Amino acid sequence: MPPKTDTPSSPNAPAVLVIRDGWGRNPHPAESDFDAVRKANTPVAYDLEANWPTTLVRTSGEDVGLPVGVDGPVMGNSEVGHQNIGAGRIVDQELMRITRSIRSGAFFENAALLDAFAHATETGGRVHLLGLVSDGLVHSDLGHLVALLDAAKRRGFPGDRVLIHAITDGRDTPPTGGVGYLAELQQGIESHGTGRVVSVMGRFYAMDRDHRWERVEAAYRCLTERSGPRHETAAAAAEAYYAAPSEASRHGDEFVTPSQIGADDADVLESRIREGDSIVFFNFRGDRPREITKAFTLDDDAWAAVERGGFDRGARLRNLRFTAMTRYESGLPVEVMFEKPPRMDGILGAVVSDAGLTQFRCAETEKFPHVTFFFNDYREEPFPGERRVIVPSPTDVSTYDQKPEMSADGVTEAVLERLAADDCERLIVVNFANGDMVGHTGSMEAAIAACEKVDACVGRVVEATLARGGALIITADHGNAEQMWNVAADCPQTAHTNFDVPLHVVGDAWRDASLPDDGRLADIAPTLLAMLGIPRPDAMTGRNLLD
Repeated sequence: MPPKTDTPSSPNAPAVLVIRDGWGRNPHPAESDFDAVRKANTPVAYDLEANWPTTLVRTSGEDVGLPVGVDGPVMGNSEVGHQNIGAGRIVDQELMRITRSIRSGAFFENAALLDAFAHATETGGRVHLLGLVSDGLVHSDLGHLVALLDAAKRRGFPGDRVLIHAITDGRDTPPTGGVGYLAELQQGIESHGTGRVVSVMGRFYAMDRDHRWERVEAAYRCLTERSGPRHETAAAAAEAYYAAPSEASRHGDEFVTPSQIGADDADVLESRIREGDSIVFFNFRGDRPREITKAFTLDDDAWAAVERGGFDRGARLRNLRFTAMTRYESGLPVEVMFEKPPRMDGILGAVVSDAGLTQFRCAETEKFPHVTFFFNDYREEPFPGERRVIVPSPTDVSTYDQKPEMSADGVTEAVLERLAADDCERLIVVNFANGDMVGHTGSMEAAIAACEKVDACVGRVVEATLARGGALIITADHGNAEQMWNVAADCPQTAHTNFDVPLHVVGDAWRDASLPDDGRLADIAPTLLAMLGIPRPDAMTGRNLLD
């Protein structure tokens, strides 16, 4: 019989949550040649599977607060995954709240949206619709953009006053699927009789989140000054980039050069974002819209103080109404269509803090918001007793297939330093970004190298934790690297998967534990609390997998 699971494995020993981002279990043996997780040499993962309690947990669809689509559960993502893990319950996602609002009709009476149209009416300006044109359902929903066109039609805005700046995906969708999504958008434009696409640009530029301001500047200048190449149609812009990518490693929609769409130079100049206009940014996920939103909205003093310097944006556009689909960051001077729901009580970070225990969060830049802001239910500030360390992601490469090790060694050293400290925290949460970030590049060779690097780093963390008498849960937020080729589309798979992910429990006190086979991400926090000997609050509806 396994030992009681309501006491820690040893007094003051840490419980460590290791998140191998993008490390899933592909259930299809026929796809093993495209499975970087399976093909990688990962002796630590093999040992975990063979010698410690192991199960699979679900990371997609209704198990994480997302819908089920025609092709099955909608794939999870890092924001959703970390929020569900930190909350210890299934969290209803913004995608669902917005879609329900459209279905009920409340969307079309949304006060912030109506104000955007009213502002443009008052100034004689235009309404610019900016966002990711994709059905990836990670950052945006093409259906939400079509609903905005419907709203414009209801408000009597003609096509020349509803200007669409399309960001192409290629990361959560097939690399060259953008032409198809732009065609779907054109159908929506024609069916509603309003709107036209005036810009096309890859998310690499418009949705940077790593303060690579030269990328954001290229998008901003295309939007405001109409810099960049001109094409007569949106599809032509995408296809021109497919034919002549800027670098061999920058292939597909993600990297499309910020481009103007119009019949001639006068036409494209007229469609620039200018004073008196309204912008509606229809992405619902908060991490990637922040930088370009700040470029449009911060006053000069705040803009001068942005991290890593920003760029020379010239004179700030005045009398510009900027409306965001959701609250991207507290304090941003924007109107918001869908505010965050009230913060949840009884999430993992709060419960650990309220119990008087300390905690440590660590990740490299690409995933640091996920182990802090998203894990803590959109709280910017740490809880009392919560220490954070961010390890800079590499900035000397443009895509991580060129450096698949990323900053995993630095993350590992930061965690090992805390595990060796006299005042080591009781809860440690660490994210290794490689499987996801390298998986997004579509490079099988690089994804294999990424998995091997993470495996070696996890081995060092496991060894140090056990030496201190602690225990670990090793899992993932969603899958990615286990499917590097899209068989149906016959192209590289750069998006997440909706496959389950492995979960291992490591610790002498739980070596003989039997884990259920129907777990989900919401069950991780209650299990960590059990390891720490902290009662699970009623609000945390996930279950302890060790029971």
